[in-house]
Amino acid sequence: MKLFATRCLPVIAFSLLLAACQTAQQVAEVPTDGLVSGFRQLDQNLAESKLIEAEAQLKSLEEKAAGDTRLEQYQRQLADAWMKRGQDALQKGDLDNATKALSHARSLMPQAPALTTGLDGAIDKAREAAEAREARRAAEAAAARENAARLEQARQLRKAAERQAAAIKAQATLPNAPQGEKPVVAASKPLRALTPLVEMPMLDRDDNENLRRLLDSVAADIVAHDCAVQIQVREAKDYPWVAALLSARVKKLDPDFKAQYSQALKPDQIPRLVLSPRH
Repeated sequence: MKLFATRCLPVIAFSLLLAACQTAQQVAEVPTDGLVSGFRQLDQNLAESKLIEAEAQLKSLEEKAAGDTRLEQYQRQLADAWMKRGQDALQKGDLDNATKALSHARSLMPQAPALTTGLDGAIDKAREAAEAREARRAAEAAAARENAARLEQARQLRKAAERQAAAIKAQATLPNAPQGEKPVVAASKPLRALTPLVEMPMLDRDDNENLRRLLDSVAADIVAHDCAVQIQVREAKDYPWVAALLSARVKKLDPDFKAQYSQALKPDQIPRLVLSPRH
């Protein structure tokens, strides 16, 4: 019995070795799936949220394995990932990226429009809210500009009133001529030499000292030649100031003189006085 077992042992070992070799050969001959690496790469891109790369990989697999049942699953999975990215962007107020993500999701699942309805509606509401906020900010800015303009106008009017008050005060401090006597006014120049245009560049510089000196001589010409005066200024606020200073000097020379002033706005012109004799 032992002798039989000893003789059979090599045969059994050889048979086992031969069977193992045949099995290995069969395993080696099993065809491998050429798309496995592609789907693995797609899985990795999805796991790492590389959605652009995953979408490109999916399109490549669709060309190589049209009709593969796995494609629809990955298509839905990628669309869901884009939807999630769109929702995250919407929560951050990033409407541009939310809209782009929604567009990707729609292109992946065109046969299921209801899939993107919720995100689409949320983006529309967020956009309407953003437009309303922008309109409100624009209205507030316009109101602020209007209020600033009103304040500036009030400041200019107050400044003009202060100038006029100063002119009136200056007039009150001028020495009066003795009662019953009219001051003798000498014309600063003969009638034929009267300059009808008198420029006031010092008004632009707020040089009131030189402006007063100029108006002293102008007042003498107005009284001596019985002139009407047109006061041409860049801004309306300057007219009361010039008129008040000129009136104070005319009244000092002749309290009974009926001065005649008119206003003209010339924003692009140096301020000036235009004298025209009334007789």
